[in-house]
Amino acid sequence: MRIIISPAKKMKVDVDSFAPEGLPVFLPEAERLKAALQGMTPEALQALWRCSDAIARQNGERLEAMDLRRRLTPAILSYQGIQYQYMAPGVFTEEQLRYIREHLRILSGFYGLLRPFDGVTPYRLEMQARLSVDGCRDLYAFWGGKLAERLAEETDWVLNLASQEYSRAVTPWLPPSVPVITCVFGERKGEKVVEKGTMCKMARGQMVRWLAENCLEEPEAVRDFGELGYRFSPEHSGETTYTFIKGGA
Repeated sequence: MRIIISPAKKMKVDVDSFAPEGLPVFLPEAERLKAALQGMTPEALQALWRCSDAIARQNGERLEAMDLRRRLTPAILSYQGIQYQYMAPGVFTEEQLRYIREHLRILSGFYGLLRPFDGVTPYRLEMQARLSVDGCRDLYAFWGGKLAERLAEETDWVLNLASQEYSRAVTPWLPPSVPVITCVFGERKGEKVVEKGTMCKMARGQMVRWLAENCLEEPEAVRDFGELGYRFSPEHSGETTYTFIKGGA
């Protein structure tokens, strides 16, 4: 099993908690993206990033001094979004760290596919950013089937806890021999199940923590997730989608 999750926009440097265990698999591709970004004007970068002046300045300074091989932070500690707050990897036990080392993979517009302890540096580049590199119209075309090919070499099934923006960089390319189960976290509104962004991020992070605490590896075991008030809903689920409803029976 491999669990795929999204990154977060907000990142930090932490060179003290854990040492990186290696460099990202797709570092050559990240170097090409870095060069493309460094060749852009500040105005073009801010338009690409779609951010405030202050955030653009911060990331412009990071980009100017960016070194992809030195003063690196393990990926799992680098991201600071809500999902990572609920996952709380900084307080994982040794057994839980071993679990995520084996099973967890982080999708990234800049690095492609990250193992939890790959060394990274702060960057800003969402997967859906309209960046043309190597003749590719965007990052989905740039990465193509590389990320899926790598996952298919590692596992026989994928648990998708990533947002649609990121999962679409992988799931369309996976072969039929590597099935994908996508988890949906929502609330019942009449006959519909409605997802809310912040709640989904909380649930995804909590599920990673729960999986690591219980060292789960089989698809059927995922249905037992009951954290944050969610319950598995058989009537809204299928072979490739597990739906969890907040306050469900």
